[in-house]
Amino acid sequence: MNVVSLFNGMNTGRQALENVGIKVNKYYSSEIKPYAIELTQHHFPDTIQVGDVTKWKEWDIDWKSIDLILSGSPCQDLSSAGKRGIRAGINGSRSSLFFVFVEILEHIKKLNPKILFLQENVGSASKLDIGIMSRALGVYPVRINSKLVTAQLRDRYYWSNIKTKQTMFDIVTDIPQPKDKGIYLKDIITSGEVKRKKANCLTQGLIEKNGRHKVKDFNNWQKFLLKRPCSMVILITENNFVRLPNNIEMCRLQGFSDNYCDILSDIKAGSLLGDGWTLPIIEHIFKYIK
Repeated sequence: MNVVSLFNGMNTGRQALENVGIKVNKYYSSEIKPYAIELTQHHFPDTIQVGDVTKWKEWDIDWKSIDLILSGSPCQDLSSAGKRGIRAGINGSRSSLFFVFVEILEHIKKLNPKILFLQENVGSASKLDIGIMSRALGVYPVRINSKLVTAQLRDRYYWSNIKTKQTMFDIVTDIPQPKDKGIYLKDIITSGEVKRKKANCLTQGLIEKNGRHKVKDFNNWQKFLLKRPCSMVILITENNFVRLPNNIEMCRLQGFSDNYCDILSDIKAGSLLGDGWTLPIIEHIFKYIK
């Protein structure tokens, strides 16, 4: 397959295709974060980096040859985890990049009507925004929580024409729910103990924004972590101190191998994993590609 991946992040789409045995001919990645590109090229050196998604008309791509387009457009304006729960919605400055994906998809459709697509976004998006996105794509999403295949609660919508069905009124994404693997937080930690069955959603800012508090004052950092909202993943060490997840644990929470992010610091790995796709979910969806 020839693939275009927008907002490529840590290249989960490519790894999922590899894992389910789908051969990739050319893989175009649109990403601007330097360490995301570094990780992608480390695992898949043949990835073709094309840069900023808003400059897609300048990309050197034979669009009619593209078989699959992937998009995990920014969720910040859609998520209830935003600042004080205030959401700008799909027309916000970041989440409105979804419409750039729609432009590219429509452009490819004119050249290749059989193009497959996958779009992902947060489960906490409003019904209004979900409706707008669904009508723009011509298909309604399936809602899958990563808790079925990993040790974290991660509720997401997935729009795709890989497998669909016609209901009385609409076309809907017809990807069945994956089988519950029964993986719990206690199963993936490298040390200590936990007081939850599942981790709360790993978020992009988990390590980046909160790791600094340990340096300033350990006792205050402990108190700070314990008061954090449900988005925090809190692990208890053998000494009964609270800590954040390490690189290995964060990889496991998203279904990656323990060493997948070894070339990155915990801060950079946490940023990419927290903002990325759950690998086993994407594998599950790709298994339905004919």
